[in-house]
Amino acid sequence: QVQLVESGGGLVQPGGSLRLSCAASGFTFSRYSMRWYRQATGKERELVAGIGSFGYSTSYGDSVKGRFTISRDNAKNTVYLQMNSLKPADTAVYYCNTPAMNLWGQGTQVTVSS
Repeated sequence: QVQLVESGGGLVQPGGSLRLSCAASGFTFSRYSMRWYRQATGKERELVAGIGSFGYSTSYGDSVKGRFTISRDNAKNTVYLQMNSLKPADTAVYYCNTPAMNLWGQGTQVTVSS
């Protein structure tokens, strides 16, 4: 079954860190670039970060540059999003995406609050 499954979300205090994971299955993960998006309540979905198929090229949205790091482990068919110095504005549902197949995970909730 072709799918993406996110995990690692939760409640964290401002300034804290979380690492999200997205496990892929049912396709040759190493051939595809991957992205993380997020959507806060009442807002449009926002591109957070992207990574090339080999992991050498990465890109980030302006709001997360210097705080978030995207990475991947092709041996584990998993893409990660390390989130540091979290702010309340980072509160959202985070989704991973395979743009070439328009494949989306179910999302994982991240809440940043004291």
